[in-house]
Amino acid sequence: MRLSLALALLATSIGVASAQTQPAPQQPQRPGNANLRPVPDGPGIRSAELQGLDKVTARTQRFYVPVGKSTRFGTLEITVGDCLVNVPEAPPESVAYLTIVDHKPGQAEEKLFSGWMFASTPSLSALDHGVYDVRVLSCTMAQGSAPSSSR
Repeated sequence: MRLSLALALLATSIGVASAQTQPAPQQPQRPGNANLRPVPDGPGIRSAELQGLDKVTARTQRFYVPVGKSTRFGTLEITVGDCLVNVPEAPPESVAYLTIVDHKPGQAEEKLFSGWMFASTPSLSALDHGVYDVRVLSCTMAQGSAPSSSR
């Protein structure tokens, strides 16, 4: 009797502990820089300006992705979770929380990247992909739907 009671208590405590260690879905945790803040309000939509490189064709493309939205670049789906800039008194910096998933035809989707990318140091946390490179250029208030530019 005591053994079964002890096992029941142990099982309950393990279940509670495992429930507490699983993180709840939430906003991305901000980097540890107190100077970072969202882009100041103004006309337009808070967006990340990104640049994609297709290594096969050597073409670059700049595009704007609103915070909380996704866009496609080749087979990649890029979602911007947040986009922050430094306060005016600090050195310029833009940082965006990106989630990048590869949707290759005929294959299961593969999450390639999830984390903060810094505009000033793109190699610090870069997308590692054989065909595509993606980097953050800035965080801005985009005006409507800006056309993509290809070079």
